[in-house]
Amino acid sequence: MARDPGRPLRADAQRNREKILSAAVRVFAEEGLDAHLERIAKEAGVGTGTLYRNFPTRELLIEAAYRNELARLCDAAPELLAALPPREAMRAWLGRFMDYANAKLGMADALRGVVASGVNPYAQSHELIQDALSRLMDAAVTAGVIRSDISATDMFAALTGIALASGKPEQREQADRLLDLTLDGLSAGLRQ
Repeated sequence: MARDPGRPLRADAQRNREKILSAAVRVFAEEGLDAHLERIAKEAGVGTGTLYRNFPTRELLIEAAYRNELARLCDAAPELLAALPPREAMRAWLGRFMDYANAKLGMADALRGVVASGVNPYAQSHELIQDALSRLMDAAVTAGVIRSDISATDMFAALTGIALASGKPEQREQADRLLDLTLDGLSAGLRQ
């Protein structure tokens, strides 16, 4: 029996759901659409019944895993701004963007299968990321630590390029150097 999506989850059920989604990202990234759901349940430390109660179909699990990664990325923007100065918050978020891009690229085959089934897991992704990035950039501009003549759209294009060129886990050092270079470029011409 699938769970009622309108009813809030108990704390332990929410933890199980989060473990399932994290395991799903890892396993689908490794095995693609052919990943066994039993392996995901085992890696999450839950029974298959728990997995199927939360996600009755493979497509629902893949879509939820992707959307969870997207939400984690976008929700991080206000959290980082509350905890760090704007430039450091932005740099921390850029690193999280690379983690998100890595997960998305790893799950590409599985996500294509979901799209082929008629579901668009990417609906609103661009807008949500742009909103989070705009929030970070606005705070950094207000603090006077980055230029004001670069839009969030421009920055998103740069991040996408970095993710495509250096988005694999084994390329993380290069990606970090490129993120630092990009952030330094946003500070170019400012008085220190």
